[in-house]
Amino acid sequence: MKDTYILGIESSCDETSVSIVKNGTEEIATSTSTQIDIHKDFGGVVPEIASRHHVKNVTMVLEDCFDKANMTMDDIDAIAITYGPGLIGSLLIGLETAKTLAFIHNKPLIPVHHIAGHIYANSLVKELKFPLLALVVSGGHTEIIEMTDHYKFNKLGGTLDDAIGECYDKVARVIGLEYPGGPKIDKLAKEGQPTYKLPVPLKDDSYNFSFSGLKSAVINLAHNEEQRGNKLNEADLATSFQKVAIESITTKIRKAIVEKNIKTVIVAGGVAANQGLRAAMQEVAEELNVDLSIPPMKYCTDNATMIAAAGYYAYLDGRRADLTLNSKSQDKLC
Repeated sequence: MKDTYILGIESSCDETSVSIVKNGTEEIATSTSTQIDIHKDFGGVVPEIASRHHVKNVTMVLEDCFDKANMTMDDIDAIAITYGPGLIGSLLIGLETAKTLAFIHNKPLIPVHHIAGHIYANSLVKELKFPLLALVVSGGHTEIIEMTDHYKFNKLGGTLDDAIGECYDKVARVIGLEYPGGPKIDKLAKEGQPTYKLPVPLKDDSYNFSFSGLKSAVINLAHNEEQRGNKLNEADLATSFQKVAIESITTKIRKAIVEKNIKTVIVAGGVAANQGLRAAMQEVAEELNVDLSIPPMKYCTDNATMIAAAGYYAYLDGRRADLTLNSKSQDKLC
C-alpha cells in the first residue's frame, strides 16, 4: 500500500507550525515558531500582534519544514489546515497559505477542526482503539467526547462557562504568576499543601463541567486575605486550586468510563501537559483497568503535527474543501 504524506498547517493562536506526517502516525518533520515571549508582557495573547507574526513567520516555517524532511510539494498527497476555532486573524494566515499551496500544486485541501487535531495527537503515540472516550482539556475547551470510529464524535458533556485552561491562567494572574500561567501553577503546586478550602464545582450527575465558581472563589479568597492583612501562601493556593480542579475532571471522566463501559481513554489539549492531571488520570486508568493514552509534551500544545495526523484520517474519510473554505473563530466539533 502506498504511503500517504499529509502537510499540516496550524495557526489558530500564537504558534505558526508546519508539519509533514506519514500515514497519520509518523512525524517526518515539523517546524514551529512560538510567540510566547512576545505576548508575555501583555499577560496573554494579543490577536493583532499574533496575526502580524504569523504573516512574518509562515513562509520561513514552511521552508524550514521541507528542508528538514528533504521533501518538496511533489511528495505531498494532501494539505490539512486548521480552519477553526481560534483567533480569526491568526487562522486566516494559515488558511490562505494552505489554499494557495493547494491551488498552485493541485493538492486536495483537508479542513481540520482544531479539537480534532488535539484528539488525533494520540494517534502519533499509539493506534486508536474504539470505542473510546476523549478528555479534551485546553484554554478554550473542556469536554468529554465519545468516539465509536474515526471521525465519529459524540459530545457527552462540556464546560458550561470557563474552560479549565482559561481558569488556570486567571488564577495564575491572581497569584501573580506571569503568562502562560498554567504550567507555572502546575510547578508551584508541587511545593505546597492543600490548606485553602475551595468548592468542588458542579457536583451533579451530568458529564458537564463548570470552573467560573472555582475561579471566583480563588479571587475572593485572595481579596479577603489581603483585606485581613494576611500574606497569601502562593504555593498552598496553587496546590489547593489544582487539587480541586483535577478532582472535578477525574470525577466526571470516571463516571463516563463506568457508565459507558469504555476500555480506552485518551487525553487531549494543552492542559494534557499538566503533570498533576497526567498523574491523576493514570490513577483513574489503573483503578478502572482502562488503556490510557496521553501525548508527549510536544504534542499537547498547539502544533501542526496533530493537524496533519487528523488530516490523514479525514483524507481517508473523503473529507475535502474547495478554495471557498473560510476560517471560523467558533465552531463545534460535534
